[in-house]
Amino acid sequence: MAGRRRPPRARAPRQGGPTGGGRGESRLGLARLEGFLAWEAEVAAAERDARAFAEQFPWLPAAERESLEQAYTADRLRYAEEVVDRAVERCRRLAARYRAECRRICGRWAALCLSVTLAAALLAVVPAVLRG
Repeated sequence: MAGRRRPPRARAPRQGGPTGGGRGESRLGLARLEGFLAWEAEVAAAERDARAFAEQFPWLPAAERESLEQAYTADRLRYAEEVVDRAVERCRRLAARYRAECRRICGRWAALCLSVTLAAALLAVVPAVLRG
């Protein structure tokens, strides 16, 4: 069917990943392939459903039925793209939230470890200082 929309925008690669190829690029390539195949499946389902919808109107001339199919397909793909974009945005917000929470927890653990180390050092030094 004419007028296929492009798949939703690909997400930007992660910062700080491997730069010399390898597994990072392989995963990214596989993710892109998976996204492409999922989008093509959505396009095929939209076109199939558009044909089924247009067949409910046998009295329409062929040109109008094709126009109806194209409009149905375009609307369905626009909706699918919006759903994907919302999901991607939600994932980004969650990832940022989890990163912030992880930094907070790591900071607390570092402070705790530093406190315990300092306390152990003081407990080792203070008796020696008091004795002599």
